[in-house]
Amino acid sequence: MNDNIDEIDLTIENTELRQKNKMLEGAFWSTAADFLSRMLGLIYIIPWYSWMGANGDSANSLFNMGYTIYALFLLISTAGINIAVAKEVAKYNALGDENQGYRLVRQMLIFMSIVGFVCALLMYIISPTLAIMSGGGKQLTPVLRSLAPAVMIFPSMSVIRGFFQGNNNIKPNAMSQLAEQFIRVIWMLVTAFMIMKIGSGDYVQAVTQGTFAAFVGMIASYLVLIFYLQKTNTLTKILMPLPGNMDISSRELLINTVIQAIPFIILGSAIQIFKLLDQFTFPNLMTRIGNFTTNEVLVFFSYFSANPDKITAILIAIVVSLSGIGVPLLTENYVKGDMKSAGKLVVDNLILGAAFIIPSVVGISILAQPLYTLFYRVPNRLALNLFVLAVVFSIPVALYGMLTPTLQALRHSRFALRYFGIVLLLKLVLQIPCIYMFESYGPIFASSAAFTFGIVVYLRKTQEITKFNVNTLLRRLSGILTLTIIMALATTAVYLLMKIFIIPNTKMKSLIIILFAGGAGMITYMYLLMKSKLIDILLGDKGVSLRKRFRIN
Repeated sequence: MNDNIDEIDLTIENTELRQKNKMLEGAFWSTAADFLSRMLGLIYIIPWYSWMGANGDSANSLFNMGYTIYALFLLISTAGINIAVAKEVAKYNALGDENQGYRLVRQMLIFMSIVGFVCALLMYIISPTLAIMSGGGKQLTPVLRSLAPAVMIFPSMSVIRGFFQGNNNIKPNAMSQLAEQFIRVIWMLVTAFMIMKIGSGDYVQAVTQGTFAAFVGMIASYLVLIFYLQKTNTLTKILMPLPGNMDISSRELLINTVIQAIPFIILGSAIQIFKLLDQFTFPNLMTRIGNFTTNEVLVFFSYFSANPDKITAILIAIVVSLSGIGVPLLTENYVKGDMKSAGKLVVDNLILGAAFIIPSVVGISILAQPLYTLFYRVPNRLALNLFVLAVVFSIPVALYGMLTPTLQALRHSRFALRYFGIVLLLKLVLQIPCIYMFESYGPIFASSAAFTFGIVVYLRKTQEITKFNVNTLLRRLSGILTLTIIMALATTAVYLLMKIFIIPNTKMKSLIIILFAGGAGMITYMYLLMKSKLIDILLGDKGVSLRKRFRIN
C-alpha cells in the first residue's frame, strides 16, 4: 500500500517537474526572442538613419507614422485570436481529442485569412485619408500601402502561433519571431543602401521599402512556422484533419473571442492610441500656428516621438513584461480571496518595475547627448531637450502599462476601461491648448497629465482591492531612489571626466563614452543593490544566490 502511495507521489512530482521545466523552457525562448528582436530593432537605426542623410528625421517620422497605424490594424485584425486558439487547442488536448484541435486550426486559418484580406484591403483603400489625417501628406500614402500585405497574412500566422502555444511548444514561435526581425532588418538595410547610396536617393522610396520589409519578414516567419509544423508531423493533420468527437464553429469562436478581447484590445493599445492622437493632431496644428512646411513638421515630430521611441519602447516593454510575470499568480490569489498575498505581489511588481526603469531613465538622461549622437546625429538643443523629456515620460507610461494588466488580473477590466475613457478624454482636451502653448513639447505634456491621472486612479483602486502596504511601497521606493542618486553621481563623474579628453561628436566617440560612463553607472547600481540586499527583495532566492556568487554580504 505504502509502495503504491510512494509511486503515485513520485509520478505527481515528475509530472509537476516536467510542467515546470516546460514552462521555464517556454519562458526562456519567449524572453530571449523578444529581447534579441528588440535589440535588432534598435541597432538597425544607426546605419539606416545615417544613409537617409539630411532627411533622416523626416524619414524616421514617416516610418514611425506608418508603423503606428499598422500596429493598430494588426491588433484589430487578430483580436487576440492566438490566445483563443491556444486555449481551445489545450482544451481539446486535455480531453484527448487532438483531431478536434486540428480541425479548429484549419477552420480558423481559412477564416482569419479572409479577415486578414479584408483588413489589408481596407488599409490600402483608406491610406490616402489616413496620410492626410496624420499630416504626412502624399509621402505617407505609399508607406501605409506598403504595410497592407503584412496585415493580410498576420492574422492567419497568429493562428499557427496559437496552435504551438496551445501545445506548450514556444520554441517555434520564438524562432519565427527572430527570423521575422532578422530578415526584416536585412531587407531594410540592403534596400536603404541601394536606394540612398547607389540609386535615386529618394528617401520616401527607401522608407517605403523599409516598411514593406515587415511583409518580407513575415514571409520568413511563416516559413519557419511551416517548417516546425512539418517537423512535428502536424502540417498534414491540420490540412487534412480526421473527424473529431464534437462539432465546433470557428465563426462562433471568433465572435466570442472578439467580444472578450475588446477590453484587452482597447486597454492594451492605450499607448498606440495616444501616439495616433499625436500623429493626427500635431502636424495639422503646427502647419497652421507656425506656418511650418510639412517637412519641418515631420522633423519636429521625429524629435519628440519617432526618435525617442526606439529607446523608450524597449524600456516600457521590459517593465510591462516584468510585471506580467506575476499576473497569473495575482489572479490566483484574487480568486482564492488571499488579498494579503495579492497585495504583497502588487508591491513586489511595482518595485521590480521601478528598480529597472528609474535608474535606466536617469542614466539615459545623463548620457542623452552621446546616445542621440550614436543613433542619429549630434543633436541641436530642441532635439536633445525633447529626447530627454520623452525618456522621462516613459516612467508614467510604463507604470500605467503595469497597472492596467494588474486591474485586469484582479477582475476589474470594466473599471480600467471606464477610466481609460476619461484618460483619453483628458488627453483630447489638453492636446490642442498644449500644442498651441508649447508646440513640440505640447503632446508630451498632454500625455503626461493624462497618464498621471490614470495612474493615481488605478493605484487607488488597486490599493482598495488588495489593501497593499503603502508604507512598504514608499520605503522600498525611497531605497531605489537613493541608490539611483548614487549611481547618477558615478555616471556623471565618469562622463564629465571623459568629456575632458573625448568630445561626443562622432558615433565612435559617443559609443566609447556610453560604454565607460554607462558601464560605471550600471556596475555601481548593481553593487549597491546587492550590498543593500534590496536585490533579495526583488529577485528572492535568485538575488541571494547572485550575492553569494559575487561574494557580497
